[in-house]
Amino acid sequence: MIKREDYRPEMDPSGFVLLADYVPHIIQEIRYHSTYNFIGERIDGYEEACALLTKEAARALKAAAGEFMVQGYRIKVFDAYRPVCAVKQFVLWGIEDQDIRMKPYFFPDLEKQEVFAKGYIAKQSSHSRGSALDLTLLDMKTGKELDMGGPFDLFSEVSHPTYRGITDEQYENRMILQSVMLRNGFMPLDCEWWHFTLKDEPYPDTYFEFPVSSEYLRR
Repeated sequence: MIKREDYRPEMDPSGFVLLADYVPHIIQEIRYHSTYNFIGERIDGYEEACALLTKEAARALKAAAGEFMVQGYRIKVFDAYRPVCAVKQFVLWGIEDQDIRMKPYFFPDLEKQEVFAKGYIAKQSSHSRGSALDLTLLDMKTGKELDMGGPFDLFSEVSHPTYRGITDEQYENRMILQSVMLRNGFMPLDCEWWHFTLKDEPYPDTYFEFPVSSEYLRR
């Protein structure tokens, strides 16, 4: 754990890439660049609706994407690299902001303060280290997302990967996603079926602050 006095967000994006450059056929729906998220407004630091990852994580995801395609699926990414300023906005929202307009969609059964205690929002996010992402799968025949038994960013026990209060098909879809990601070097999160982090992170102790922007990478 990084001590607070030693914590310095990093601005150097040289170890990062645009995910679409590595996996051209991915679909991107970057929720925090939109207003359809648990806060209900565009999140700080998301200057562009694009996914960024470390080079190492992007290479591993490219391999996973190829395996998914053989099985008839495409990857859809909701979030990847997340700046520290975005995480700070999440924390301030949870502590100070009284706005609960998105509660019916993302945390219907919880009070705002519970999202921290139950692990759905962290004060330091693995996304800010650049090797974590949130994703689901699309069926290439139908063009529709696989039914995972619950939507992205639903703060609920239903979102736990091993939750069995869903149909067998929904559970199997989660296992399809998880098994391929595990084989390609990613680790799951116990409370979010959509979240995976590269096991061998290149920056395990570094949290980045630069914006989500293709232009910033080219500087």
